[in-house]
Amino acid sequence: MRTERIFARLEQEPERPSNRDVPRMSRHRVVLFGAAVLFYLAIVAAVFVSDHLLLLDWQVMLFRPYKQWPDLHAFLDYFVVMGQRGPTAVLVAAWLGWRSWRQRTMRPLLALGIGLLLLNITVGAVKYGLGRLGPHYATTVGSAELFAGGDIFPSGHTANAVVTWGILAYLATTPRARRVLSVVAAVFALGVGATTVYLGTHWVSDVLLGWAAGLLVLLALPWFEPAIARANAWIIAAKARLGRRRGLAPVPVAPAAAIPPALVAQRAARNADTRIHHAPRPHTVRSERTPVTPTGSRRPPHLDRTPRTAGMGPAAQRGRSGA
Repeated sequence: MRTERIFARLEQEPERPSNRDVPRMSRHRVVLFGAAVLFYLAIVAAVFVSDHLLLLDWQVMLFRPYKQWPDLHAFLDYFVVMGQRGPTAVLVAAWLGWRSWRQRTMRPLLALGIGLLLLNITVGAVKYGLGRLGPHYATTVGSAELFAGGDIFPSGHTANAVVTWGILAYLATTPRARRVLSVVAAVFALGVGATTVYLGTHWVSDVLLGWAAGLLVLLALPWFEPAIARANAWIIAAKARLGRRRGLAPVPVAPAAAIPPALVAQRAARNADTRIHHAPRPHTVRSERTPVTPTGSRRPPHLDRTPRTAGMGPAAQRGRSGA
């Protein structure tokens, strides 16, 4: 019963306005998307054919930042969790779920789902396709370590941080909120990428490609807005149909004729109030009450006792009565 009251209270909450402006694939966004694609391809090509980026990878790896600044290790071990897909997805989904309920729309959760789906497909395909080994498992100094059974190129932590935290800025409803959330997303994305390099779990080129991969997913989301709108409309319509169906199908009640008369009489007797109600009496003040004067001794009579005057002479009895 308490759960039903809570849900009933939630249904009475006023509807909040949903996102006032849905991002469109404008010319500016198309230019940014094309630049991100070129940067992505340049990083991949540099790993294949250039020695400069590989030299940077190996120099940073051999420098071992986690040994140069060991005091940061404990903190950065926890901070890198902000790029893990599971914890961040649950945290952001909880916030977007609350927004979806307040705005009476599934668009925030659907946008997050589309973004994570694109991220898993694109990043996962490149990871397992190139099969690059990480710094801790490298075998040949100066090599790219490609097609060796690894799965670290591009950096999944970095790309996930860009998409998961960037989706909050993407769904912001005011310019100020969009600016603030963009800064927050940039801090997490840059910090998580640098932390993976510090811990030695990724090459520098892995992080660069992870930033580009996450940015491409965010920039491509407006192309999926029509599909998100259709899915949102279908979910809302399905929910409305389910609500009407529940309202038109009341709980069946047995007819009165089917209930035995004895059971009816038993229920009536149980529900009836059998207490006797006395008529109210007028209330009188103490001065109006009739005084009660005792008419005799309050002691009960004792039949087995004889009066004290028994056995006295007439003169003694007269003297006692006179006294």
